[in-house]
Amino acid sequence: MTIGEPVVEAGHDVPARRSGAHPKGSGPQSPAPFDALDELGERIAKLAAQVSAATYELLIMLRDFDERGGWNRGFRSCADWLGWRLGLDAGAAREKVRVARALAALPRLSDAMRSGQVSYSKVRALTRIATPANEGDLVSFALAGTAAHVERLVRGMRRVDRLAADQDEQLRHAARYLRAYTDEDGMVVVTGRLSPEAGAALLRALDAGVEQLYGPCGHRRGQPSGAGNEPTGEVSLEQRRADALGLVAESALSAGLDPGSRGDRYQVVVHVDAEALPADVAASAGGSSCLDGTHVSAETSRRLACDSALVVMRHFADGRVLDVGRRTRAISPALRRALEHRDGGCRFPGCGRKLCDAHHVEHWADGGETNLANTVLLCRRHHRAVHEEGFSMELGPRGEARFHRPDGRPLPEAPALPAVAGEPVAALVSRLASEGVAVDGGETLPSWWGGPIDYDWEIHWLRSRDWQDPASTTG
Repeated sequence: MTIGEPVVEAGHDVPARRSGAHPKGSGPQSPAPFDALDELGERIAKLAAQVSAATYELLIMLRDFDERGGWNRGFRSCADWLGWRLGLDAGAAREKVRVARALAALPRLSDAMRSGQVSYSKVRALTRIATPANEGDLVSFALAGTAAHVERLVRGMRRVDRLAADQDEQLRHAARYLRAYTDEDGMVVVTGRLSPEAGAALLRALDAGVEQLYGPCGHRRGQPSGAGNEPTGEVSLEQRRADALGLVAESALSAGLDPGSRGDRYQVVVHVDAEALPADVAASAGGSSCLDGTHVSAETSRRLACDSALVVMRHFADGRVLDVGRRTRAISPALRRALEHRDGGCRFPGCGRKLCDAHHVEHWADGGETNLANTVLLCRRHHRAVHEEGFSMELGPRGEARFHRPDGRPLPEAPALPAVAGEPVAALVSRLASEGVAVDGGETLPSWWGGPIDYDWEIHWLRSRDWQDPASTTG
């Protein structure tokens, strides 16, 4: 079978089977009429086509929700929100988001799924290699073949793409550089040009950092340049990578990059006036700043003080240092082990990340105790949400964590799915029919006639389509 090849329609032996005759020694043990089973099979196929159409509608709604940032209210990513609200596995949630984004540029594949002709399994595979130049041919192949045929074609295409990329490697060792300087406002500006292998390592580390801080689907496609600059706006990809670079630096230092004492040689010092930490004082009371004078907000100081080393310094009235106390840790190693055993990761609904800070439910500056009953593990993203973004939480007597949105509404750990009323699939089919889209179970039947498939020819044809349209790129 090749793309565009006339094929014999599958199911040519259906009339004989429908007559009720079975080959000798075969057939069901019970005397159930074959017509009834055949009818049940057609009902299954029809429902499957309707489910595909419904899944397409779900993906369209999901893409709109993602693009409008509906998930960005305490959650790291759209996939994390899906896992929390719909109860999806993390991998399945990421795939849903990826496919929803990819379909935006693939109208023919979208139409085929909307009408129930192509299943979600086929669409999920095809969106990994489909481009506007080759999607028409891929749809034809999907209609003719099974999901197994589609998966094998996709694997072959991706292998060819990797081999082609390997032919274009050249290193520019002499052109590498990295510049870093502190700007007038205290921000550090970094520019550079790295060799391919060093750049790949950096990008992978940044991706890992973004995933750790914001989740695997942290970057929303279609985000315009400069978006997210407002304090209440969505965090842009550039801002997330900036956060990730700080995490990469901290992780490298904590992993023993320097042979000396990293605690003494590499540390970030924030000077916080004692008056700035209690929650019931005015925001202007006291002050917080880094060694270079960069201002740090009071709430950020409270977050940092939740889980950090503390040094008490006493000053004379004129600012001269009177006494410097010993450095102590807010969270002892024993308490951290107990927190890790009890919580297992970030307690914020839908998260569970392992790299966490210890958060004081009632801050120690407000009189809260540093013990297991008053602390909880939160990842950096959600630790910030609780301190700087208006979320709140409390711990129950048995260690159960209850979170609340900034407006006071509770944020449940695992919300129940809404009750389904009536026949939602039938309603969807009726609406599609009114729009001229017919969902028919017979459309899901592959036209493949059972012969061999020339995958080499298929891949060569698809690559030639991309060569004719250099602007297209595979996903």
